[in-house]
Amino acid sequence: MADLVKFVQDEFVTKNEFPEFSAGDTITVYYEIREGDKKRTQFFRGTVIQRKGSGSSETFTIRKMSGTVGVERIFPINLPAIQKIEVNKQGKVRRARIYYFRELTGKKARIKEVRR
Repeated sequence: MADLVKFVQDEFVTKNEFPEFSAGDTITVYYEIREGDKKRTQFFRGTVIQRKGSGSSETFTIRKMSGTVGVERIFPINLPAIQKIEVNKQGKVRRARIYYFRELTGKKARIKEVRR
């Protein structure tokens, strides 16, 4: 049964082509918002906390600071509303899921940048 679900997902879900990114990277996600019959593009820029799942059901979590309040947003990788993803900085972290990043503030919340 699980194989059948995986087969259907792989066949019928459209795959989006995005650059490679992982936890610790700072990315900007441009996505489309519909308000009534109008459409507009909005962006969400923050640090990737995690990537979860595989295949067409993969998701990623982004965290940004809005003033003094932390805001997290979970995006499915194959969301049709996502127009593009830009990788702004590549960070060097030792873990795939950096949940500890939520408690850090100020200078402790910096992630070392990888030059490539």
